[in-house]
Order: sequence, then C-alpha cells, then structure tokens
Amino acid sequence: MSLVGTVVKEFKANAYHNGEFIQVTDEDFKGKWSVVCFYPADFTFVCPTELEDLQNHYDELKKLGVEVYSVSTDTHFTHKAWHDSSDTIGKIEYIMIGDPSHVISRNFDVLIEEDGQADRGTFIIDPDGVIQSVEINAGNIGRDASVLVNKIKAAQYVRNNPNEVCPAKWKEGASTLKPSLDLVGKI
Repeated sequence: MSLVGTVVKEFKANAYHNGEFIQVTDEDFKGKWSVVCFYPADFTFVCPTELEDLQNHYDELKKLGVEVYSVSTDTHFTHKAWHDSSDTIGKIEYIMIGDPSHVISRNFDVLIEEDGQADRGTFIIDPDGVIQSVEINAGNIGRDASVLVNKIKAAQYVRNNPNEVCPAKWKEGASTLKPSLDLVGKI
C-alpha cells in the first residue's frame, strides 16, 4: 500500500541540529513543507554524498518554505559525532533525526528489518502533514537533490492550482496541463 496521500503517523524522536539536541515529532511537519530523507547509516560511503548534496540545496529549499529532516536508525549522539568528525557532514544545517527505536522507519515503511537500517527513502510532506511524494532507492544508488527541488516545486504548484497538473520534466514557469475530455488521446 502506498503512503502517498496519507498523514504522517505519530512519532517522537531526538535529533541533532546546529550544535544542540532537540526533540522532533510528527507535529513539526505541519504548517510548512517538509522533506524527510532516510539513509542507512552514519559513517558510511554513499550517505555522506547524498547528505552533502541535500545541504548544497538547503538554501533553495528554505526559500521554498521547506524544512529538511534526515533520518537514520543511528542515535542523535552518533549524528553529533559524525557531524563533529567529518568535513562533509560538518556542513549540514538541517535537522538530523535519530531513530534507534525504528519507529519512524517503520512508520514510513523503509525499515530493512534484518539489517536494522533504513532504505534510501525520500518523502515530500505538505503543510497538512500529508505525504505527497515517495522515492525509495536501493542502498547502493544515491539520490540527486536537484530532482527533489523540482518535485517540490511541482507539488507546491498543483497544491496552489488544483485544476492543473505538471507533465513529465516540468520546470517552474513551464506550461502545465488542465485535464479535460479535450485532452484525452491528444497527448
């Protein structure tokens, strides 16, 4: 069953953010756009490249009204240690959630039970706390944050223009479609 169109399930977790430990809940996803980016583990290989790419797009995402949350099954203490010891991860300004209980990973259906780690899952959540987009990659395939930015722009556009849809490869400012009988079989 797809999580698209469902409300984020309840959770409470500890996180590392800008030199402090904070608590994050599902309520933090409401009232703004959110991206939740699951990754397998701290101190690994593909994960830091993805998290750095996400950081490189963080200012653009903030301008779109989006908050970013990365999540692994490591603890918030491990996130701090990684942040303090890695030049790449040390750049991160967004919230790094620890999920050692696996509650959040199970809620988002990304937990690899036998490994105790999360799949590479990316979720776009609207201001109502409803999941609008899901992307799951195998552990050895990294993600591209520029693609994520375009998906968010499309999600925001259709939310603000409910009678329109964004076609494949849509970019901000490009033409959209207005579904109607006139378009059936014409595209």
